[in-house]
Amino acid sequence: MKLDRMIGILSILLQQEKVTAPFLAETFEVSRRTINRDIEALCMAGIPLVTEPGKNGGVSIMEGYKIDRTLLSTSDMQAILAGLRSLDSVSGTSRYARLMEKLSAGASSLLAGDTHILIDLSSWYKDTLPPKIELLHDAILSGRKVSFSYFAPKGESCRTVEPYDLIFQWAGWYLWGWCEAREDFRLFKLGRMTEVQMGSPFEKREVPLPDLSSERVFPSAFQVRAKISPSYKWRLVEEYGHESFVEQPDGTLLFSAGFADKTSVIRWISSFGDGAELLEPEELRQEVLEFAEGIRKKYL
Repeated sequence: MKLDRMIGILSILLQQEKVTAPFLAETFEVSRRTINRDIEALCMAGIPLVTEPGKNGGVSIMEGYKIDRTLLSTSDMQAILAGLRSLDSVSGTSRYARLMEKLSAGASSLLAGDTHILIDLSSWYKDTLPPKIELLHDAILSGRKVSFSYFAPKGESCRTVEPYDLIFQWAGWYLWGWCEAREDFRLFKLGRMTEVQMGSPFEKREVPLPDLSSERVFPSAFQVRAKISPSYKWRLVEEYGHESFVEQPDGTLLFSAGFADKTSVIRWISSFGDGAELLEPEELRQEVLEFAEGIRKKYL
């Protein structure tokens, strides 16, 4: 891809005083003519590159230009390259690994990504998620609508959406787009989408940044207080943080947090079995009992 190649060329020029066009052509597996066009494009973008002919000639950034060649330190580049490597875990290809190698070319002190930072963004759905991300990404780039079946707590629905961004947040992948049914921007969790298809072109509109704050996405409709067995301390720390509970003199954990809906409260507290007791909201205690009684009847 041209943009990837131009970023790679600029990265190499920031790390080396001068490189030759044949070296760049070999590195990026393209012709010298393509490299010359890329250099012209970089110059048009405002980056003053100098081309010197002859035996000791080559391409370099004009001396005194305001870009600092130390703008990206080794640790900065390693973090970037580790991130690029992680994208291969969802793309199902090795194209980002190849870009990573090209970005690091010529940097003798630079590893091909920090080998001690291992990132896998593909979740547990490694077979179904990458094709979905690729299709949605293609739809975003080509400006085409997508349609899909969506499964939410309120039920199943068919949606047609103008896609704008793919977002990785809260350990999951989301699509940010304009929903025709809701006539507004919405977040859609990719794991809840099936039968995704690309549709007709659309005219892009002004896109606001999504509000990804937990208060906006997971509003607290119920403030919960519960007494939890100390054997589940690990789970409270993992899910809500160490500050979510106070250890009592008898060893039990007094937990407090906000929940978005009643169903979430009941199912969460029930998942502890006899290792938890809901204290508040008091009006939900009876519903927890009825939920547990419904399960018990299935096994009589």
